[in-house]
Amino acid sequence: MAKKEVDNRFSKFGTVSFADITHVNDFIDYLEQGKLMGTKCKECGKVFFPPRADCYHSLASDMEWFEVTGDGELLTFSTLSYAPTGFTEEVPYTIAVVDYGEYRVFGRIDGSLPVDELKVGMKLKAVVSRTPNDKLTYAFHKA
Repeated sequence: MAKKEVDNRFSKFGTVSFADITHVNDFIDYLEQGKLMGTKCKECGKVFFPPRADCYHSLASDMEWFEVTGDGELLTFSTLSYAPTGFTEEVPYTIAVVDYGEYRVFGRIDGSLPVDELKVGMKLKAVVSRTPNDKLTYAFHKA
């Protein structure tokens, strides 16, 4: 009997304090191409970021990928002084939720953008980047 190969592409993503095996490993392939992607249910049209393999609304598993592009609007942000396991060496850092209209994206503010320049409502864009230890990630930059 052939041994099944484990698809652990997600271990290439940022700081991982959770399992590195997922049904949306193509997310990593897209990041390697410089694209930040979410998923959309083909049955009901619900969009998801982070990407999901299954739709909680229609209970379907027929998803398609879409690219997070353009500028979003900063809804909220917070600078963290404490962090969960796996992220403790990186504090302080600022997290945010950015509204792209049909969906929202949660992520970090790029460290080069001073926190005192952040204003709710300002335009930001998500950019694929790398962590200091050369893992794939994304961050919000000034649009």
